[in-house]
Amino acid sequence: MKLYDGGRAPNPRRMRIFLAEKGIEVPLIPVDMAAMEHKSPGITALNPLQRLPILELDDGTILTESVAISRYFEELYPEPPLFGTGSLGKALVEMWNRRVELYLMAAITAAFRHTHPAMIEWEIPQVPAWGEANRPKALQYMKIMDDQLAQNEFIAGSAFSIADITLLVATDFLKPAKLQIPEEMGHLRRWQAEVSGRPSARA
Repeated sequence: MKLYDGGRAPNPRRMRIFLAEKGIEVPLIPVDMAAMEHKSPGITALNPLQRLPILELDDGTILTESVAISRYFEELYPEPPLFGTGSLGKALVEMWNRRVELYLMAAITAAFRHTHPAMIEWEIPQVPAWGEANRPKALQYMKIMDDQLAQNEFIAGSAFSIADITLLVATDFLKPAKLQIPEEMGHLRRWQAEVSGRPSARA
């Protein structure tokens, strides 16, 4: 198998952190997104959405979407569990991963893609007003994360999970979006410092 990787882009990075936490090594095929290689005919043939990462299995089967690929590896290598354990634990991880991805990460991404000059050829049409409208949304969702982390070591409870990976990538993406975790959100800041110190965060 081989993994088509997009460097520091959020979703490829999510995949690499997940693999690092599992201790799984997969051959990486680098794709230069800055040079728009993800829009090349070869990548488009693998994923018509022109998004990364892409996992190509030995039999030619193609898997896309970082969470779907992560679930595949979770089934192959269940330890350590990163999608939770037990019916309730798995549901909580799913809930918080979706909350981070669909709300916080989406707001940060919109703020970046619709306001950053470097994204004008990527986000067509680029709508600066929409980007600005998402800045207060990002702050609102960070407050929800901060409240959750006031009572929990990790975002979905007492164990590190894929939801923490998604949240780490989201909060690391604040800087290019010209956002930051407010000083008063000490629980989220505590969590980010601790999770950023894990070896997988450097993947």
